[in-house]
Amino acid sequence: MTGILPSYVRDAWWTPDASAEASATEVRDASTGELVARVSTEGLDLGAVLEHARTVGQRSLGELTFHQRAVLLKQMALALTERKAELYEVSARAGATKRDSWVDIDGGIGVLFTYSSKGRRELPNAKVVVDGPVEPLSKDGSFIGRHVYTRLPGVAVQINAFNFPVWGSLEKFAPAFLAGVPTVVKPATPTGYLAEAFVRILVESGLLPAGSLQLVSGSVPDLFDHLRVGDLVGFTGSASTAERLRAHDSVQTGGVRFTSETDSINASVLGTDAVPGTPEFDAYVAQLVVEMTSKAGQKCTAIRRAIVPAGSVDAVVDAVRARLAAKVVVGDPRTEGVTMGPLASLAQRDEVLRQVRRLQEAGGELVIGSTDTPEGVDADGAFVAPMLLSFTDATADAVHEVEAFGPVASVIAYDTIDQAVDLVARGGGSLVTSVATHDPDVAVALASGIAAMNGRLLFLDRDDARTSTGHGSPVPHLVHGGPGRAGGGEELGGIRAVHHHMQRTAVQGSPAMLTALTGVWHSGAEARPYAETGEAHPFRKSLAELRIGDQVASASRTVTLEDIETFAQFTGDTFYAHMDEAAAAANPFFPGRVAHGYLLVSWAAGLFVDAAPGPVLANSGLENLRFITPVSPGDEIRVELTAKQITPRETDEYGEVRWDAVLKNQRDELVATYDVLTLVAKEQADEGEAEADDATVEAGAQPQPA
Repeated sequence: MTGILPSYVRDAWWTPDASAEASATEVRDASTGELVARVSTEGLDLGAVLEHARTVGQRSLGELTFHQRAVLLKQMALALTERKAELYEVSARAGATKRDSWVDIDGGIGVLFTYSSKGRRELPNAKVVVDGPVEPLSKDGSFIGRHVYTRLPGVAVQINAFNFPVWGSLEKFAPAFLAGVPTVVKPATPTGYLAEAFVRILVESGLLPAGSLQLVSGSVPDLFDHLRVGDLVGFTGSASTAERLRAHDSVQTGGVRFTSETDSINASVLGTDAVPGTPEFDAYVAQLVVEMTSKAGQKCTAIRRAIVPAGSVDAVVDAVRARLAAKVVVGDPRTEGVTMGPLASLAQRDEVLRQVRRLQEAGGELVIGSTDTPEGVDADGAFVAPMLLSFTDATADAVHEVEAFGPVASVIAYDTIDQAVDLVARGGGSLVTSVATHDPDVAVALASGIAAMNGRLLFLDRDDARTSTGHGSPVPHLVHGGPGRAGGGEELGGIRAVHHHMQRTAVQGSPAMLTALTGVWHSGAEARPYAETGEAHPFRKSLAELRIGDQVASASRTVTLEDIETFAQFTGDTFYAHMDEAAAAANPFFPGRVAHGYLLVSWAAGLFVDAAPGPVLANSGLENLRFITPVSPGDEIRVELTAKQITPRETDEYGEVRWDAVLKNQRDELVATYDVLTLVAKEQADEGEAEADDATVEAGAQPQPA
């Protein structure tokens, strides 16, 4: 590939005219200097690109539910997995070793799998997400409110850094896609050819809904001029660039959401208990070397400051030197035995060396490594050796402010936990700080002092050292981002990142109106007791037949003292409130002996269940149980069970039904409330299958939850 790198816009591949080639930016192999591609967007109409996303992309994604989008994410992950060998080959040209490529490529694919799974488990098979409980706004329940999330009407512009061209793109794309917001990816020029490669695979898979993903390979000088309210920008890169973009009128006054994740002077603290010879000391050194050399130190989460008890500084330096000598070989990642490749470009190499000189001028002594070109490498490559500096003055401004974005870290000493907290905070806000300690008191003292200055904390000890994902590895389940210098934004964090692409709105109205708006039944909306409507018992209905509001309104059952005592002896729950009249009466919550809450819930199941085999396959859970009014011997209970939410599964022949369960006594007082979850078949079994099911139940087999 030596021509102009194409962009994928408006559902087609695009390259500028041949006349643009002379002024295009050249991108070269990080190890050999060989020309890989030229990059230019001359003549590209960015306004049309954004409008295509807002119209075609919004329309195609809006036709899908969260679960349908989640299934597509899994299929995309599988498509990339089938062809990831191609991506590894391209990745090597950017200086990545196989391990580096695994972090970037497999890590990005893993994000797609994770959001596919979370989308199907934690979001409804719908287009609106309800947030939080119902808020009663009137005494009679006729006026209520709650919060809902709906997708933003614009486009998610994702501007990525050069160090993770696959993971950096997919960790932003996955939650945007799941939310239903189309994406425009703008990769960094030095490694944009790898982003182009994975986008090409997705395009060729045929899985992308029209307008859902566009790729701009090259500069975007007037992009922000075309943004408007409803659009959002996710930026990863330098703090200076982030501030310049944040100052644009479209962000300041135009309503465009802007989040950034920027360079961060991350720290790793060696606990006072983690002396040489302990597993924590060894884990600390191993992690530090990994973070210095993984991706040649080109990670926004890499350790830049090793904060070490004063008495352990020399031991840490010696251990790091020995581990680097034993484990790290610098060279072309395509060469057998190489464990650390070059930086992404010659420009990046020169910038790293410039920042190292700044650290040296500020008092940093180079105790490991050299600024000279490593021996045995191609002179045209962007190679730098791992370097560790030591600062006598731990409070020197430079060590907390200057980042050499490569295989470079600095070691600084502390005497007390308070000093360690102060040193971490001098970084001005970080993406991550790790702590190696096996002492909970040390961990608590550090966490209470540094948590507010970090987006993530990792505690490393002998119990988790072998299973830890590592200081420098964000996981899609947890927030990635940080305060202050780290950009002040958040990415990932599970479904939180999906919500970032949505608008939370307070909705007020009648129960019937909110039921219609949310797809979730609200108390006070229409309910259809099957005994009154003449319809089948709701448990006799498949998902295709069941409707929100279908209800079982049971007869009453009287609770006797004998029932309470039998349940107590049968279960072993002889708590005094059920068995000792005097003690129960002395309890301010009870009028005397009362029925077990679980007895009442069990009876409720007997009151609402339909016992014969049918579409209901299993009870899969019970949530939000609250006991409100005690039930005494002689009281009666009855239950109202109402179909509250229906969630078909996209890849199974069944779905989940959430039922609103309400227990009341003979005085119509609320006894208990909870949600019952059942797995229900999408369609009724035919007559032959029903007969087989009857025989199975008669033989004693019971359905099991999936």
